[in-house]
Amino acid sequence: MLFLSQLLGSPVLDSNRERIGSVRDVVVTMDDERLPVVTGLVVRQGRRESLVSAGQIAEISEHGPHLTTTREMLQPFARSGEEVLLSRHMLDHQLIDVDGKRIIRVNDLQLTGTTAGWKVTAVDVSPQPLARRLGLRRPARADQPRDLLDWADIEYFASEVPAGHRKVSHERVARLHPADIAHLVDAVPYRQGAEIVASLPIETAAEAMEEMTPERQADLVAGMDAQRAAEIIEQMAPDDAADLLADLDNEKARDLLDRMEEEASGDVEELLAYAEDTAGGLMTPEFVSVTPDMSVSEAIDHTRRLSFEPEIIYYVYVVDSLDYDTPLLLGIASLRDMILGGLDRRMEEVMTTSFHAATPDTPAEEVARVVSEYNLLALPVVDEGQILGIVTVDDVMETLLPGPWRERIPRLFR
Repeated sequence: MLFLSQLLGSPVLDSNRERIGSVRDVVVTMDDERLPVVTGLVVRQGRRESLVSAGQIAEISEHGPHLTTTREMLQPFARSGEEVLLSRHMLDHQLIDVDGKRIIRVNDLQLTGTTAGWKVTAVDVSPQPLARRLGLRRPARADQPRDLLDWADIEYFASEVPAGHRKVSHERVARLHPADIAHLVDAVPYRQGAEIVASLPIETAAEAMEEMTPERQADLVAGMDAQRAAEIIEQMAPDDAADLLADLDNEKARDLLDRMEEEASGDVEELLAYAEDTAGGLMTPEFVSVTPDMSVSEAIDHTRRLSFEPEIIYYVYVVDSLDYDTPLLLGIASLRDMILGGLDRRMEEVMTTSFHAATPDTPAEEVARVVSEYNLLALPVVDEGQILGIVTVDDVMETLLPGPWRERIPRLFR
């Protein structure tokens, strides 16, 4: 076992034990499922760079590589599209620590000799290697601890490698919570963030986009394929989709709306008609509604069969009919009251007809005051008695809190 920093610049000895140059870089091939395999070394010989293939290496130690061949047998180095150079493409670059759900900087790489050849087995993120390369510290003792991360928990960015390298699936990142994916995307430059989002399934991308900063959302949508962008926005909660489109120029927003399914685009366009700092601009049209003649058991079954995933299911809204887009709001029931009241009771017996509500033009500050004062998780938005949507507490807080605090608000009510 040795480290890349030990190998770089070390002398290269040929089969006659004569020095023929120094190690300029280490060539590896990458695979999403396996450890990177060393396929060769780039050797500097004056102004010339030559390739030493893995088959020409007799041994590698901290003192440098010993070859099975002579100088005359080496070929000029020309990188192929599938090859990655550890020093040029990895050292000092950013990688994803999937297990730690964070972006890391590569300060060194651990190489381990196996029966199948040398492989990259860990990333060193401790500050000592960087300090040594900058000449700020003395060489480290052999027993000095390093902060090593197993390569099995690492994903790299294909966008960090020059054109010609294949795409990275980022399958392990896709299995993270959407909020964790969003934090990763927000933490890297646009190119790497776009690479992550491009690798995600549509639904996962939509959930992650909902958690990102508005600026990053707009940048990503503006730069991606229009049809894929429309499909992602279509899967987002209508209020989040409306907020995103409002940050785009009118022509781009119109194009994306035209590419969306009619039902989804219709919901979003209705929300875009309201000012952002009003209840209408904050609300989502997706909520759980039932009729007063339903039993609690029937209401619960109805909720399970909804074609959409409600943003909040703590409250159930009792309306005069399920056949209208904007039915009359008759009352509100909490799941707690429904369950404790008995599954056979009718919703008209469980609901309360005394409730707080906002109108579409109610200022966001007033919505926040009501939600805070009465400890509500959501507030219905009504117009002449008809319910148009609901404003959830997290949407209120996102609007009123300063930017850095918004990211700390958990979406607890989905």
